[in-house]
Amino acid sequence: MPASPVIVSLPIADRPTSYRFYSEALGLAALGEPAADGVPEPLQFVVNDGLRLMLVPSGGFGWVIGDHEVADRGHTECVLGLTAESPAEVQRIVDQAQSAGARVVTPPTDQPWGYVATFADPDGHLWMVTAA
Repeated sequence: MPASPVIVSLPIADRPTSYRFYSEALGLAALGEPAADGVPEPLQFVVNDGLRLMLVPSGGFGWVIGDHEVADRGHTECVLGLTAESPAEVQRIVDQAQSAGARVVTPPTDQPWGYVATFADPDGHLWMVTAA
């Protein structure tokens, strides 16, 4: 397998809203030059050296998935995970995400596998933040 980053693509409803959310909530840096709407095209963020997040307007998913239907907003088939260094960092990430428009799904709490919280982005995609 080539040593290139994995790219996770998520359908979105509104480019400026999603751009603002991921820039503010998670502090991610977008790649590329701004398009006419002021948002980089394609809308792709660097999560780390091995992972990028691409946000595609739901109507544009057809070029990849053909006739397969995009899940309705708020329905998700995966949970994206972030690892935090401490419970305080979990709380900081969740607070920052909520300030940027996230809905907290499960507030930060101790679980058998660590200190964990889950939030939904403006399009309903779930993110779990865990400190082991």
